[in-house]
Amino acid sequence: MKISGTRRAATEARKAQIASATIAVLARRGYAETTFEAICEHAGLSSKRLISYHFSNKEQLFEAVVHQVITDAAAFMRPALDAASGARAQLEAFIRANIAFIAAHPDHVRAVQQIAFNQVPIGGQERDAAIARLVALFTDGQRTGAFREFDGVLMSTVLRASIDRMADRLINGLDPDQCANELVELFDRATRAEPS
Repeated sequence: MKISGTRRAATEARKAQIASATIAVLARRGYAETTFEAICEHAGLSSKRLISYHFSNKEQLFEAVVHQVITDAAAFMRPALDAASGARAQLEAFIRANIAFIAAHPDHVRAVQQIAFNQVPIGGQERDAAIARLVALFTDGQRTGAFREFDGVLMSTVLRASIDRMADRLINGLDPDQCANELVELFDRATRAEPS
């Protein structure tokens, strides 16, 4: 049976509505209180069966949440990344856009933290893909002479961890510009090629 485009669009819209409500509930109530009932209440759904129709279990729902956060972050960051020219400018844009996204979307960050802190095994492929994109940036920068030689996987992992560790501080009032300035300076010094 083929699903019509209209029905497919409605299904995707409902899934997005449920994922957005789950983000809000996770962020405000925490993992333990993120029940299908609480999500229904927040989303204005008439029955938790509407959730279980689209997501067979909580893990599948949380996978959709992580996917939604990554999709939203990518859309938020894309203009800054597209505008940056050269490896050093792209690295700066990556850091600044990440920090700005965290500061502008605290519920997204809290939701992913709640999932991670409760050791729900999801998001591994997305994390690997994010590291791979950074490795590609660093490899390109090394090839063009913008960056010194270093282990790209190690530097990518440290950069991602540094940004992730700033999330709580940003949510609790750390100035995003100050944070981004410090991280840009730190990673520029750590990666840039020394003048000959």
